[in-house]
Amino acid sequence: MPFDLAVIDLDNTLYAADSGVFARMDKRMTAFVANELGVDHSEADRLRVKYWQEYGTTLRGMMLHHGMEAEPFLHDVHDINAHEILQPDPALDAALGRLPGRKVIHTNGIHEHAGRILDALGIAHHFQRIYDIRFNHYIPKPSAETLSRLISMEASVPARTLVVDDMADNLAAARELGCKTVHICHEASGEWDYHIPRFHNLPDALKVS
Repeated sequence: MPFDLAVIDLDNTLYAADSGVFARMDKRMTAFVANELGVDHSEADRLRVKYWQEYGTTLRGMMLHHGMEAEPFLHDVHDINAHEILQPDPALDAALGRLPGRKVIHTNGIHEHAGRILDALGIAHHFQRIYDIRFNHYIPKPSAETLSRLISMEASVPARTLVVDDMADNLAAARELGCKTVHICHEASGEWDYHIPRFHNLPDALKVS
């Protein structure tokens, strides 16, 4: 399918979900919530998951229900030394090189974290811009409004935009706008235009040279 813009998720999309990156972030998130609210680890972990499920990020729930400042939380939970976990991925680099058009990152994390991940994987040079959680005032994916703003900022239109993500809810927002969708997941679903087990398979799925 022809597209001018590829909007690509970061965590659990460009690298394997079991790499350990999210495990480190979850641990730091739970510790931050426990300290912020003065609750034990079990209650903090429950709130972390509850807010993530209800609002798309734990941060959003903490801001709405507890008036928490965003930036200290964001910098703390993303301080995970990604270079210790991830290594350069030549096959991923080659796959990105085969994809036509402009490529941007859209993440519920922060720009600094995304940069560190891309550098660790050796693929930063493929991306023209990183749109992070700050882009639309800390409103996370899934958000059709945020994605629509992003596409407009890139001077594109949904019909010429490919959205790649590991989360079905995020892809539903993209489909609502009229974007083409790629689901990174081992369990196939007919809801999306393309389904692949990992990003490396995308050029072949799209039949690009």
